[in-house]
Amino acid sequence: MTGSLFKGNFWSSDILSTVGYDSIIQHLNNGRKTCKEFEDFLKERASIEEKYGKDLLSLSKKKPCGQSEIKHIFDLNYCLKFFFAEIDNVAQCHIHLAQTLREEARKMEEFREKQKLQQKKTELIMDAAHKQRNLQFKKTMDAKKVYEQKCRDKDEAEQAVHRSANAVNPKQQEKLFVKLATSKTAVEDSDKAYMQHINTLDKIREDWQSEHIKACEVFEAQECERINFFRNTLWLHVNQLSKQCVTSDEVTLIILWSMTTVCSISNINGKNFELSHNQVELMVIFLKP
Repeated sequence: MTGSLFKGNFWSSDILSTVGYDSIIQHLNNGRKTCKEFEDFLKERASIEEKYGKDLLSLSKKKPCGQSEIKHIFDLNYCLKFFFAEIDNVAQCHIHLAQTLREEARKMEEFREKQKLQQKKTELIMDAAHKQRNLQFKKTMDAKKVYEQKCRDKDEAEQAVHRSANAVNPKQQEKLFVKLATSKTAVEDSDKAYMQHINTLDKIREDWQSEHIKACEVFEAQECERINFFRNTLWLHVNQLSKQCVTSDEVTLIILWSMTTVCSISNINGKNFELSHNQVELMVIFLKP
């Protein structure tokens, strides 16, 4: 995966919106869910492999075959010994595969938990940034409402002064002028407070954007790591299954080769027999320590 994909997207025109951020978090959570599902698959597959291996071992021990056959290096008894010995090897291979699958599942679990902790750290930072941004936005909107109300109060005070311009009651006019002056001061104060909140909000917005970009970079790197790890795990798993198939094929060939050494019925009569070239080679291979 080349270039940056996350920080160039997942934005919104609404300053309070977290829809883009929420989409990333949901995607990461779904990714971890996939890891957990494959981890569970590996564990269940390991249980199946282990049970099959143990059952196969138990079967080869409980069901002896060929014990009544004539014992000779090139008879059915010899062939059946090879057969059950290789069946035991197959069973052990399945049990070993079960152990390997459990190790794969353990590594997947450790990776998943590591990513969960990494994501949680970034989420805590972003949650604090969102909370601070939302709180300051509310303060700014409240300051705006106060400023607008003070402006309306000043306008009403000015209108009252204009209406009383021809009044003969000087005390009443003085009260109106005092109210107008007070309302103007209130407008100036609320305007300063409003502008101060706007500047603070803009600073917090910049900080939030900076943290959002950092979070996008962390989450993108985390997702790339997850994809690569999952791909490598799946690749390794398939290779192990392939190795198991190769082992089974090799065992089958060994059993078939051992069967080629079985001599004719003449052995029963104790007559002399001759070994073929292949039989001699097999005898040398199988009798090696």
